[in-house]
Amino acid sequence: MEYPLIGIVGPTASGKSALATCLARRLGGEIVNCDAMQVYRGLDVGTAKVDPEIRAEIPHHLLDVVEVSQRFSAGQFQDLAREALEGIRARRNWPILAGGTGFYLRTVLYGIFEGPGRDEALRDRLHRIRERRGPEVLHRILGRRDPEASRRIAPRDFQRICRALEVARATGRPFTEHFGTSERPLTGFAPRIYCLNVPRPELHERIARRVADMLAGGLVDEVQGLLARGVAPDAKGLEAIGYRQVMEHLAGRLTWLELARRIEVDTRRYAKRQMTWFRKEHGLVPVAGTGDDPTVQARVFEDIAAAFGAHPLWETVRARLNQ
Repeated sequence: MEYPLIGIVGPTASGKSALATCLARRLGGEIVNCDAMQVYRGLDVGTAKVDPEIRAEIPHHLLDVVEVSQRFSAGQFQDLAREALEGIRARRNWPILAGGTGFYLRTVLYGIFEGPGRDEALRDRLHRIRERRGPEVLHRILGRRDPEASRRIAPRDFQRICRALEVARATGRPFTEHFGTSERPLTGFAPRIYCLNVPRPELHERIARRVADMLAGGLVDEVQGLLARGVAPDAKGLEAIGYRQVMEHLAGRLTWLELARRIEVDTRRYAKRQMTWFRKEHGLVPVAGTGDDPTVQARVFEDIAAAFGAHPLWETVRARLNQ
């Protein structure tokens, strides 16, 4: 019998961590991070990592995996996430995959398209274009070659834009046409992935509050601390939303008020791309509301009970409820 796998996805600020934490407590679960930026050590405030107290209470995986200056690929994530899932299964606990990076979710469930090797000549040319004209120009080029990929990839995500153009050039097919062609789909697990759907006005309000909380909670100090420890200004981790705007602020290009507004606007755009991605994913269970709403938490728990109540693992939940 396949082993239960719970997933919690959705746009930023939708309450994914709160829902994952609630389920982990009720089910006896361990949480596997599925956020591309939370793998970096030192990026805490700007990525809204869960509090240390929660991490001490509930096992978390794939947080703080690499240094800010290191590159971390989807292939590395796939291997580490699947290793974590196997370990959770061996311990007879409930695996809960939680985060907003849709591509990472896809790599775990379906594998990753290996594709052609790096085209260094093309990458050098694209790098020169970025230096002269900015990364947004490359994103527009990608939009002409592969409109679907351009909707899924952030305008400043140079590495993924490069890879999409590289694959399109080498194979003669858009990068997104290769999705689902991996020979290494996840086996032995029965995924049930819940996608939080928050009304746009409410989501925008939550994003505004999160940005205010991050700035009040020391985001600028966090960036200054990283730079003081020798992290290069062009480090991969500092390209994340929030961090790159703080870099502009420290360089004198954004006032404090402009900083807050820019992070908020860019986060809204990112949330829109996330929702576009998840709408196109098959088999997700839509959940109306936010993950920190007790009513939503109860509905999801009831659905898990209906989906996996006959599985032997549910006996561990009954035991917890009877304690």
